[in-house]
Amino acid sequence: MSISHYIKEIGRGTKGARSLTRAQACDLMGQILDGQVSDLELGGFCIAMRFKGESTEELAGFLDATQQRLPAWPQAATAQPVVVIPSYNGSRKLANLTPLLAGLLTKKGLPVLVHGCDTDDKRLGTDEVWQQLGWTRVERPTALEAGDKVWMQTRHLLAPLARLLQIRRQMGLRNPAHSIVKLLDPIHGPDTTRSGLVLASYTHPAYALPMAETLALRSTSALLVRGTEGEAVAAPHREPASMGVIAGEICFERSAIHSSQLILGEEKNPPEQDLNAQQTAQLTEEMLSGQRPVPAPIAQQVDQIVALHHAMQNNNAAGRASLHAFNRSPD
Repeated sequence: MSISHYIKEIGRGTKGARSLTRAQACDLMGQILDGQVSDLELGGFCIAMRFKGESTEELAGFLDATQQRLPAWPQAATAQPVVVIPSYNGSRKLANLTPLLAGLLTKKGLPVLVHGCDTDDKRLGTDEVWQQLGWTRVERPTALEAGDKVWMQTRHLLAPLARLLQIRRQMGLRNPAHSIVKLLDPIHGPDTTRSGLVLASYTHPAYALPMAETLALRSTSALLVRGTEGEAVAAPHREPASMGVIAGEICFERSAIHSSQLILGEEKNPPEQDLNAQQTAQLTEEMLSGQRPVPAPIAQQVDQIVALHHAMQNNNAAGRASLHAFNRSPD
């Protein structure tokens, strides 16, 4: 098989390129993940998509193909939604507090799956911090009970997807795989109607709308935020813009706000910076144990996730209406 006819459509330049339908995008990504395209075609696809950008229909189709190839995720004895945290960027300046977010959620009794891999050697990845903390790492889908937290490398989740991500090291350009992993729900397998609660994030504001539209198209439940250096955790000094979504339906939208405006008069410490894995693990443990305060924006993010998780389990109008309290419009 060949994807050359698809490349012909998406590779005509900024003015001539045409977006694929959802079905076409699903077929294209399916061929890539199944190893049915040549290296030349794969490179052409990555460059063409980098110039054109993914449309909502294309991103939904790419996710369809990826989702179809994920292994089935076993259900725990006490069934409840699993919080899914993609972690693919790591930190360059601020501390990597993705493990802290996972730990805070499990303290609330939520099961958490963090999946990812390193795509930039100059950043501190979540896996390094996770290992320093001595937390559980898995290589195959595992039933997650209340309060469980696990880390899973992308290669164990779907090896072809991990290989597609690593093309960035060779080409120096991101490709659609970097968007796919931020919206992927491994809990919602091909043979089940169960779904997780995905903590999706974007870096550039232009990605917010297409990601929200893709969540709607695929009926995904998620908290969509503007990430911290690409991670889904809130920055310690600024509460990000956020959107709560259940089964594709927007339940609240919350504008960004600097932490100095959250609690007037409280002394603000500068964000932790330039920490290695061991130092970050120690900082995480101190915050989880109460020795150091959890930054207000992250505490607020935890509240939003817990409320979404509760509403997913009580899927009715009253449950969703309770989320309206998180709405906040820009000043």
